[in-house]
Amino acid sequence: MGKRSVTVRVARWSALHPWRAVIGWLLFVALCLGGGTAAGMNSATTEDYRVGEAGRAEALAAEGGVQLRPTEQVLIRARTASQRPGGAAADAAVEDVTARMRALPEVASVAPPVRSADGRVLRVQVELHGPDQDAKKNVVPLQDVTERIRKAHPDLVIEETGSGSVSKGVNDQRGKDLAFSEAITLPVTLITLAVVFGSVVMVGVPLLLAVTSIMATMGLAMLASHLLPDTGVGMNMILLIGMAVGVDYTLFYLKREREERARAGGSLTSEALVEAAASTAGRAIVVSGLAVMVSTAALYLAGDVIFDSLATGTILVVAVAVISSVTVLPALLVKLGGRAERRAAKRLARGKPVRPYAQDEPGRLWKALLKPARKRPALTLGLSVLVLLGLALPALDMKLKDPARDSFSRDIPAMRGYDRLLEAFPEQRVRHQVVVRAEASRAGEVKEALRALDRRAQADPLFSDHVPGRPLLRSSADRRTTALELDAPHPTYSEKAVTSLAHLRDAHLPATVGKLPGDVETAVTGEVPRGADYVEHQNRKLPLVLGFLLLMTFAMTVYAFRSVVLGLLGVGLNLLSAASALGLLVLVFQGDWAEELLAFVSLGGISSRVPLFLFVILFGLSMDYQVFVVSRIREAALNGVPTRQAVLDGIASSAKVVTSAAIVMVTVFASFVMLHILEMKQMGFVLAAAVLLDAFVIRVMILPSALLLLGRATWWPSRAVRRAEERVVRGYAAAGDAGGAGDADAGDGHGSEGGGRAAGQAFPGHAEERPQARL
Repeated sequence: MGKRSVTVRVARWSALHPWRAVIGWLLFVALCLGGGTAAGMNSATTEDYRVGEAGRAEALAAEGGVQLRPTEQVLIRARTASQRPGGAAADAAVEDVTARMRALPEVASVAPPVRSADGRVLRVQVELHGPDQDAKKNVVPLQDVTERIRKAHPDLVIEETGSGSVSKGVNDQRGKDLAFSEAITLPVTLITLAVVFGSVVMVGVPLLLAVTSIMATMGLAMLASHLLPDTGVGMNMILLIGMAVGVDYTLFYLKREREERARAGGSLTSEALVEAAASTAGRAIVVSGLAVMVSTAALYLAGDVIFDSLATGTILVVAVAVISSVTVLPALLVKLGGRAERRAAKRLARGKPVRPYAQDEPGRLWKALLKPARKRPALTLGLSVLVLLGLALPALDMKLKDPARDSFSRDIPAMRGYDRLLEAFPEQRVRHQVVVRAEASRAGEVKEALRALDRRAQADPLFSDHVPGRPLLRSSADRRTTALELDAPHPTYSEKAVTSLAHLRDAHLPATVGKLPGDVETAVTGEVPRGADYVEHQNRKLPLVLGFLLLMTFAMTVYAFRSVVLGLLGVGLNLLSAASALGLLVLVFQGDWAEELLAFVSLGGISSRVPLFLFVILFGLSMDYQVFVVSRIREAALNGVPTRQAVLDGIASSAKVVTSAAIVMVTVFASFVMLHILEMKQMGFVLAAAVLLDAFVIRVMILPSALLLLGRATWWPSRAVRRAEERVVRGYAAAGDAGGAGDADAGDGHGSEGGGRAAGQAFPGHAEERPQARL
């Protein structure tokens, strides 16, 4: 055998120095956490989120000091819905709100009270200092004041809502949701691992490495945030992906070590068994991890701070999970193996029998699932592809939308207040801001053009009257920047809200401000423009990201298996599973039939970030199964087993571990469906669906059928498999076994299963096991 790989050499060192490896790993985790805590988290600012024309408008407005400021609304109403708040009690409450709010340093201004059209609700608008992004932090003192006012006026209902209180409520809810998700995921993961290994000690190893990997990554993410600012979703991704791949990688390694132990039958030491596992499963883990990281790096091409944060968290946690699997895991396996060997020796000394490790065989269920591909590969392939294409059809009608405030859970108190605000003051739903910058000497004509724009908007039924108490125009101190705010009484994600923006940008602006001669810069921002521009931005970036993904998936597969055919097949299978999962997502979430079942309010579309996120994460994670399964097939083929038998044996031998890994991943992802945030629901659902389809349709039906039909062509242009089969033929010929040689030669996908077994016996074991003799 040639020079051993780095993976094997690291595993060998870890196996020979287990305590050093374990202590070194714990020090690494502590160093990462300590360094990250000391550096702190660098959170993204408002400027980091700016995209498109809306982002340009926000930059112009911020430069001139006329930007949209976060506002909170304090609502005052009688305890009986039919009554109107009035008299001395209502006046006292309004005065109390005004005085206390103005005394807060976070408050920029407090507007006079406004009564709703039906007279049942009084509204006091409080404007905060600073950008929208800081509102969820600055709103805390305001909420405390509102709570004190509520207690001081028990005869009235007083509540607060606004962008800051809603954002804080969403953040608090996200934290509770993640804790709930972890509470579901851990027990299911424990049960799954216990079924796979039948040992409490062995169950603890994957969880220990997954948890410590997540801890180390959290520290590294804090350090990385000083290069790429964190948006708050990076930690979510670390937990989501860290538990999934951390358990998966450990599971693959443990499974292979057990197989080597069963094959050796007690003739090899734990150190030798670990090295043998490293040469196969270790390499597969490294290649799989690289594939996930390279695929995830495509998110950086999206040019979006949220995707940057998602990519950074995912890449870091996968890298740390790979490192833990190839460094400290061998040490833990040696210690556990030594413990098992000592127990076995004691039992033998007392004259008691020792149960040998047995190689896992696929159960009846898996034999039944694999039977169609084995017996009728062409029919199985055709029907499976047709089913997935049928599932993908709804994706053709997918509508991408930016999830706005209206989609948040009503379990958040501020959202219930938001609903009451809009019921009483519907003009508060949508706010567009038109920002114009020109020379200071032209301030007069700019204001006149904006007033003309306002008159056109007021005549448009898609817009509403001005909110009382809000200034019509705002100008910067240097008179170069002027802003106009317009309102529309529509839900932020509705077609009417988007149409009002189109009317403003495409008709009203060109007819007024657009006619001003000379150098005049104009842009529109607000919640609806931000959402619309973000979706357009994602649509422009999607082909670039998808193209990079396809190229990288192809390149990584060719690198791993030296096969162009497998590279093309991997790209096709990934596209098929992603498209079918997207179809299911559209079917469930774009309509309203599943709203009560899954506890959500439909946007009438899919969150714009979900498809891009799905493609990137799925393309990476599916390489887990692809690398692990095809590695087993190629390994057997390189030992001279005919391709047909190598495919059947490889799929069957990896069935249990692939199923277990899929169950863990699906559990992690599916737990997000029970969260309150719609975008997280959609992400969890689509990833769970994609992994299920990938594990139980792609890897069980389509992949084996395609490989059986391709036969030797699977490995083109590599000739290594052909040379391996020829070596078997020459070995049988030299031994005078003409029948065995004939079977081996015919094993190209059409030979008998018996011929495959005979060929495998000519070269027992695996070529990578040869270095064990040196241990």
